[in-house]
Amino acid sequence: MAAGQRVCATAEIGTEEARRFTIDGIDVAVVRASDGSLHALADTCSHEEVSLSDGFVEGCALECIGHGSAFDLVTGAPNVPPATEPVAVYALTVEEDSVWVDTSTVLNQTASTS
Repeated sequence: MAAGQRVCATAEIGTEEARRFTIDGIDVAVVRASDGSLHALADTCSHEEVSLSDGFVEGCALECIGHGSAFDLVTGAPNVPPATEPVAVYALTVEEDSVWVDTSTVLNQTASTS
């Protein structure tokens, strides 16, 4: 059995789509990149209190609708200002067509988890 919490079926997230889930009080954006890979990031932009899952997925980045900062889906690092701090990237596992996210495992330890 995968670690963390089951959030959805893999088919529920389309290509270049982001969806918000709350896991143990933490808002998480689960994102499918243009290459089909799935990622889990903290859902709140590190620049302002804006939900990243409301933004746009382009390639392997999630763009915040607030001020246009884009965050790398693998590292959580912003690649477009005004954000300068990364967002947390959480462990994500696919098991039997289900998406599992473990918010206790932050893959980029320097990131903000808010």
